[in-house]
Amino acid sequence: MQRLRARDESAMTLFYDKYSAALYGVILRIVKTEEVAEDVLQEGLVKIWHSFPSYDATKGRLFTWVLNVCRNLAIDKIRSRQYRVSSRTQPLEGSAALRQAAVPTFRPEHIGLQDMTAKLNPEQKQIIDLLYFGGFTQSEVAEELNLPLGTVKTRARAAIKVLSKLIR
Repeated sequence: MQRLRARDESAMTLFYDKYSAALYGVILRIVKTEEVAEDVLQEGLVKIWHSFPSYDATKGRLFTWVLNVCRNLAIDKIRSRQYRVSSRTQPLEGSAALRQAAVPTFRPEHIGLQDMTAKLNPEQKQIIDLLYFGGFTQSEVAEELNLPLGTVKTRARAAIKVLSKLIR
């Protein structure tokens, strides 16, 4: 982390080697298209490089911070008007559904997230899966599950408290 703060490019190469596959997997699950996932990963790494001085290790783990940066960029991408318009006009041959079998997807169990979320109660797990792995907003989760927004927020908050205790 000190080398990244000092803007050491070789440290960024090591950082990329260690985290890029997991970050790419999370992004791909949200945007569903390899090309877009690659673009978002690149944007994320540039953003991480430029905003690394703002990372505060006392507020959370490095991986959690970079995961949130990339996940938020992916969510911003799928919410953008340009993305929504272009996703409607994709030819069937280039669709993510046809390539899904050939694309290695991110599996949270590779970094232990699956094990941690398995310890949540089913209601909390469902909400965390939609929020963090599905790229849904809290409002979208409420709509999808036909729940009040306040219930979604309460369950998400409770789940995050449980997960934070598991990390420590």
